[in-house]
Amino acid sequence: MATPWARWLRRGVAAAVALSVLGLAAWGARAWHGSRLPSTYNVMELGVADYGGAAVVPVAHGAGHSRAGEKQMVSVADLTGPRAEPDFRTTLTARRTRVRLPSGKAIDVWAFNGRIPGPELRVRQGDLVEITLVNADIAQGVSIHWHGVDVPNAEDGVAGVTQDAVLPGQRRVYRFRVHQAGTFWYHSHQASSTQVKRGLYGAFVSLPRGLEPGTLDLAIVAHSFSGARTLGAHDGVDRRAVGPGTPVRLRVINSDSFSRRFVLAGTPFRVVAIDGTELHEPTALRGQTLELAGGGRYDLAFTMPRSTVQLHLLGAKASLALSQDGRGALPAGEPGPEFDPLRYGSPAPTPVDASSHFDRTFMLHIGKRFGFLDGRFGRHWSVNGKLLPNLPTQIVSRGDLVKMTFVNDTDEDHPMHLHGHHMLVLSRDGAPATGSPWWSDTLNVEPGERYEVAFRADNPGLWMNHCHNLEHAADGLVLHLAYDNVMTPFRVGAAAHNHPE
Repeated sequence: MATPWARWLRRGVAAAVALSVLGLAAWGARAWHGSRLPSTYNVMELGVADYGGAAVVPVAHGAGHSRAGEKQMVSVADLTGPRAEPDFRTTLTARRTRVRLPSGKAIDVWAFNGRIPGPELRVRQGDLVEITLVNADIAQGVSIHWHGVDVPNAEDGVAGVTQDAVLPGQRRVYRFRVHQAGTFWYHSHQASSTQVKRGLYGAFVSLPRGLEPGTLDLAIVAHSFSGARTLGAHDGVDRRAVGPGTPVRLRVINSDSFSRRFVLAGTPFRVVAIDGTELHEPTALRGQTLELAGGGRYDLAFTMPRSTVQLHLLGAKASLALSQDGRGALPAGEPGPEFDPLRYGSPAPTPVDASSHFDRTFMLHIGKRFGFLDGRFGRHWSVNGKLLPNLPTQIVSRGDLVKMTFVNDTDEDHPMHLHGHHMLVLSRDGAPATGSPWWSDTLNVEPGERYEVAFRADNPGLWMNHCHNLEHAADGLVLHLAYDNVMTPFRVGAAAHNHPE
């Protein structure tokens, strides 16, 4: 028979357990509720402001004149491109269609102007371009982001951040001057994890004024559809006739969310540009494997030999073969040593380096942790230990020199894409960059890696800073770089019909 003391002890333990369970349930309910995203929201209402160690300057939130010491707010909708007569004008129509690949495989896609990739847009550096987007029948709505082109913020094409999605039957005009020369691409930034995969993408090339005459200049987009891996519109060998002695430039674009590996067989070559920026004194390579980040670009240059040259997309049947007559034996594409941009080419002066004084310093430590994401419990992407909607927003002022550190503490690659700016790579895993200045807009941070980068905050706006594995972004790996006097009138969420990822 239990003593009074034993009975009291049992009751006390039971009460303690009950209280613990109730406390845990209350904590879970609060965590669940706090993770739920509203049906519509302004992205500036979420997240935690990170000022990068700089002082906070007050801003005037209303209209009218700011007081002394305050900054007057500017809307992203007012940060537009010029309104003069354009040098280049075209229309891109998004619609559902069915295409047949050279292998005979038919696939249902969403495409610009009925093609995959969409029409290649070629402009000249300095051109004022005008592109009209028409949505024929994409029920979700569409937008166009000019990946790697440092456009004015209102032209950036991010639904819910810089514009509203273009719904069926609607249109939107983008206008911007192309100050850069290089290889870029365009894609929808409305439900982008779905829409890019389905086919809403294309190449965007800005040519320098002094282009070498007689060059064969090809933009080649790698993309994966369900069951089909393609280079351009080909899922097999794309053969082309090229005369010996012809200068060749291959602009290789990876539109997939994950890294792709390439081998150029049959000739020495140089990597002459990364992410649209020329490299300084690139040297000849042969047989190296080129691993290209999701969303990234490499420009390859060589002089056409008498033998066949073949660009292999490793792990796929798709390739590009160049020969004198468009026929001939194909060189084997065996993987070789991996190309390393950190030590390639020769150093050159840059406007910023590791010894510069930085106005803002940000840490982005990417991990995974258990918790609730929009009401779903699981192990989700985190930044600095936080989950969406509590991720940091990097706050800068115009003119700031910024250093940003990316650390990947996960077992997957994260191609980090900062809109509106190019980042100079300073170091990787503590080793300084010793080759050509390496400017990137889509930097692949592999598991366990740590990169330090720098850039000048010289393009005012509210810019996405996200993983370009678009499924990761859709699962919460999305941040923003916000200038301290810029706001957006646009809203994200089902009620607003805007879903940037």
